[in-house]
Amino acid sequence: MFDLIIRRANLPDGRKGIDIAVKDGRIAAVEASIAAEAKEEIDATNRLVSPPFVDPHFHMDATLSLGLPRMNISGTLLEGIALWGELRPIVTKEELVERALRYCDLAVTQGLLFIRSHVDTSDPRLVTAEALLEVKERVKPYIDLQLVAFPQDGYYRTRDSVASLVRALDMGVDIVGGIPHFERTMEEGKASVEALCRIAADRGLPVDMHCDETDDPMSRHIETLAAETIRFGLQGRVAGSHLTSMHSMDNYYVSKLIPLMAEARINVIPNPLINIMLQGRHDTYPKRRGMTRVRELMDAGLNVSFGHDCVMDPWYSMGSGDMLEVGHMAIHVAQMAGIEDKKKIFDALTINSARTLGLKGYGLEKGCNADLVVLQAVDTLEALRLKPNRLAVIKRGKMIARSAPRIGELFLDGRPARIDGGLDYVPTQK
Repeated sequence: MFDLIIRRANLPDGRKGIDIAVKDGRIAAVEASIAAEAKEEIDATNRLVSPPFVDPHFHMDATLSLGLPRMNISGTLLEGIALWGELRPIVTKEELVERALRYCDLAVTQGLLFIRSHVDTSDPRLVTAEALLEVKERVKPYIDLQLVAFPQDGYYRTRDSVASLVRALDMGVDIVGGIPHFERTMEEGKASVEALCRIAADRGLPVDMHCDETDDPMSRHIETLAAETIRFGLQGRVAGSHLTSMHSMDNYYVSKLIPLMAEARINVIPNPLINIMLQGRHDTYPKRRGMTRVRELMDAGLNVSFGHDCVMDPWYSMGSGDMLEVGHMAIHVAQMAGIEDKKKIFDALTINSARTLGLKGYGLEKGCNADLVVLQAVDTLEALRLKPNRLAVIKRGKMIARSAPRIGELFLDGRPARIDGGLDYVPTQK
């Protein structure tokens, strides 16, 4: 007898009417019409069942701080940085923990069970690191949280950043971060990339850098990051986040850059919502889109995953914790409206992001962890269009969140949504 069977599931790869059996927290079978019984059953009613969403780029120390200590009047990146600089010295560990836990509760309802968060290490008090290390332990039963030591004011730009980053890593922060384009000079930016990659190599840690988050086509730190990745043997363990300067670079240079990135197996993390909000602010018309070259990077074989980045904080006053909202925007901005394009976008929210985070046991195959989301959509294309309710969220075979079907939508198969048209959950006592 299985612990759980999800029946009549449609899978992201196009298989339909599939049963998924769970035993001891793992997927035990994925096939049509499993004849065995289970202690609990869910009838997915031919709706989409996906592995959980994964956010590879977020700032949990700042989330839900909108309006503290004041609003970002201009809505610009630089005012957001200045505003966080006002809040950071007065923020308490208790406040950071409370806001982060509230966001984690929201994330679970959205089927978002894996998050990589950057942790600002520029303040030598390191209350951000203390708080999020505590949060990491407290949410472990339902969210896997990775933490990046992020010298937000610049690794060399501020006096205590070098020592503070090392202390944060000693405290247990998982990943080495950086922000080379925010150093005082291009030379110091390049030096910071080399120094941070050396630290990661010496400690056996991954790297995830905010890189070239600017409209300046001469901001080319991703080139240095790729070269240092190869030099230190970090291939596949390094992520370049944002990379927005690539939208302003000339095509000839990019034709050399992308193969170098592919050689280094750089993981690329655009953040569609905030990238298009914050970039192009010096433009009149035409205005640049503000997002990196998603299609070209995917076509070159690089692993591209999308981050939410911010929710209701000094940089971004919007956000919902819904990774489908991120993918929905990516479709528009990257102009990836084809059927295969949309499938790639959905993968960038799930399996690609899981690869970026180095997750083990992630997926929908036999032997994978039984981490699953039932969505009120027929397939991935409909999910990206509607951003539907998560009817059930399952962690290691246990349901940790449920929601009622949404009414008033028109689904691709012509069925109007009805309140009785969602999943049927049958706990049994067998």
